[in-house]
Amino acid sequence: MAALSVEQMEEIAWGLKRSESYFLWVVRRSETDKLPNFFVEETSHKGLVVSWCPQLEVLNNQAVGCFVTHSGWNSTLEGVSLGVPMVGIPQWTDQTLNAKFVQDIWGMGLRAQPDEKGIVSREEVERCIMEVMEGEKGKQIRKNAIKWKDLAREAVGGGGSSDKNIDEFIAKLVGF
Repeated sequence: MAALSVEQMEEIAWGLKRSESYFLWVVRRSETDKLPNFFVEETSHKGLVVSWCPQLEVLNNQAVGCFVTHSGWNSTLEGVSLGVPMVGIPQWTDQTLNAKFVQDIWGMGLRAQPDEKGIVSREEVERCIMEVMEGEKGKQIRKNAIKWKDLAREAVGGGGSSDKNIDEFIAKLVGF
């Protein structure tokens, strides 16, 4: 439901390019006109821009080192449950809180900081990606991502806290 401004799309694009990391960027068809001119062609040696992808399958691939996300709840849970370090670029509603949890509570990513106009600069996008992928903080972030992945799997597995809670919920419903 949130749409990025042209300026924000350009900053993310050039931040991805500057990071020197390989990337897959999902950009809705309705938003592709906001990409910088020749960006797709200039980055085709290391990047792929698509209008859709099976996010869970991509995040589950061992080649993924970082998930740059708007920090919506579903995307955040997918990143956590698959142990993928994240860079949050929240736009509205719960996304800022989710990005805060990723960075400050779970320690499995960074929240990109916007400037005074609310725009996350290309330098900030690059900095966050590079820190997660190669920086000193990134080592701890990757370690924490695996920890939370394991905890999430334990919770939903047989006898885990989520498994028990759903059983209790169903028992209450059936008891009515």
